[in-house]
Amino acid sequence: MVLQRWRPRFGSLARWDPFTDILDIQQEMNRLFDSFFGRTSALSEGVWAPLVDIYETKEHVVVKAEIPGMKLDDIDITIVGDTLTLKGARKRETEVKEENYYRVERSYGAFQRAIPLPSVVDTNKVKATYKDGILEVKLSKKGEVKTKEIKIEVG
Repeated sequence: MVLQRWRPRFGSLARWDPFTDILDIQQEMNRLFDSFFGRTSALSEGVWAPLVDIYETKEHVVVKAEIPGMKLDDIDITIVGDTLTLKGARKRETEVKEENYYRVERSYGAFQRAIPLPSVVDTNKVKATYKDGILEVKLSKKGEVKTKEIKIEVG
């Protein structure tokens, strides 16, 4: 007698292979860990993107980017049209003289992050500060922006 498992997604009976299920579970666990930690480990230099928080106050739209361990000369901020772009490069430290690393998890290399801005932002009034590895960009809102109510006519 052959043990068969019913799988409705295949529409017919299929031979049950417990090792296939174990591999499926392992792939699902890898996917869950990758999504939980946000990004995979950077084993070599490459392209990465800093994590950002974007929020709005009464007077500003604020963008905070997490880019620790960088110098101000290595960070570029530009605004073209309605897009704020953060660019830069984090270089690997060369002070370590030992060759055997146990773990390399920090990201190195070039990064670029383009953030669309709302139309209420005055791109001529921008202030950027960098403290404790957090880049904060404050964009002032235009003073003339008001909500206009439109009445609907019955026709």
